[in-house]
Amino acid sequence: MALPERWRPSKELDRFRGEIEDLFDRFGFARDWFSRFPFDREFFGERELAPTRPAIESFVEGGKFIVRTDLPGIDPKDLEIKVVGDVLTIRGQREERRESKKADFFRREIRYGAFERAISLPEGIKAEDLKATYHDGVLELSAQMPKEVAPKEVKIQLDSQEQKKLAAEKRPKAE
Repeated sequence: MALPERWRPSKELDRFRGEIEDLFDRFGFARDWFSRFPFDREFFGERELAPTRPAIESFVEGGKFIVRTDLPGIDPKDLEIKVVGDVLTIRGQREERRESKKADFFRREIRYGAFERAISLPEGIKAEDLKATYHDGVLELSAQMPKEVAPKEVKIQLDSQEQKKLAAEKRPKAE
């Protein structure tokens, strides 16, 4: 039996945020609407920081599977990229650099600290196939899509009734 643990509202918010961002990713909506709300661990009085989730895009182009994530200000040497099974994980940390200990911020939207993002790779993509490049703050991972996994077009066969119906709809109507 698991021991009860202290309820942390920010942990629930993080879980909810992750679920919403996954839905937004799946349906192609903008992910930044959650950042408009000031609810974070400091708001709830919690200092423990969970890893943030950088924005990511993955797609197939020209027979290659490509993953991109924006990581401005991150030294590529500080990135950890791992593949376990079919899950690609990108991990790192953004250090805050300030001369003074106390600053009077007018606005603070840049997140510091640990970040992590994991996505499932398409079938047939292996860790040794991935090539990583980093340019202008954008990490790009790419691999050739296996030919047996490449998308294939499927033609729809219509029965004779459907063909007649479609032909009738296309004919100009006499007035």
